[in-house]
Amino acid sequence: MKKIVLMLVILAVILPLNTVAAEGKKAGKDQSLKVPDSTVNISKENTYPNPAQDLPTLQPSELTKELTGSADVPIANPELIQILNDSSISPSKLAIGYRASIYLGKWALNYDSAETNINWQYKQANINRVDNRGGNGPIQMTYRQEEEKKVNGGLTASIPDSEDVKKMMMMKASEKTKLSLSFQTMIGKDTKKGNVYNVGAKNYGTLTSYVPAVNEKGTVTYGEVYLVLKGSKMKLEVRNVTQQGIGAWIPVQDYLSFEFNTRQ
Repeated sequence: MKKIVLMLVILAVILPLNTVAAEGKKAGKDQSLKVPDSTVNISKENTYPNPAQDLPTLQPSELTKELTGSADVPIANPELIQILNDSSISPSKLAIGYRASIYLGKWALNYDSAETNINWQYKQANINRVDNRGGNGPIQMTYRQEEEKKVNGGLTASIPDSEDVKKMMMMKASEKTKLSLSFQTMIGKDTKKGNVYNVGAKNYGTLTSYVPAVNEKGTVTYGEVYLVLKGSKMKLEVRNVTQQGIGAWIPVQDYLSFEFNTRQ
């Protein structure tokens, strides 16, 4: 009896500590994706209007839910879900003994995210310079984009169904970072930001701006999808399942990270 009481007391102490530790670890992970003070939103100032790339979450129909729920492998590919949404299947309840297996193709079925990080200085966008080495007092400088800058992201390796994979990776990265992402973003010429930087007398100042990007890593699951009909019942069957690791760089739209330096 004493042993049972002692075990209950130990569990009462350990479980809350584990919960706190887990919550702390989760908070730490979220903190690593927080926008730093050196990075600012330029969506209002950008002279090039980037089109929104936010991918809406496709809601599966009741038929799609039934079919994807019958598969042994999770199906999250929005293109395949759209095809199933647009389909209509009405098997006869009198179709006793009826059997059919319809090949729907080989698909990238889902993407499982393993790691999401942000490089706030992914690609250099611009450098502003002020030479105050002959001056007797400080000079103020601000950011101005001197030339239009295009920044591309992409997958880190060649992979089948790359466009479907990119969509699933971008959806997962957007969900985790809460940022607007795109595999291509533009900074328009003469884009300005009012943040002021002081270049002291006898100093040469540089203000370098960078486009940040998300580094997404994980695993894609592929499989051959069949629609199997047996009498009045139907289901999806996935065969020849394979997995492949993949990474991607996905630029953050309408954000710039600044680095200010002075030297004599």
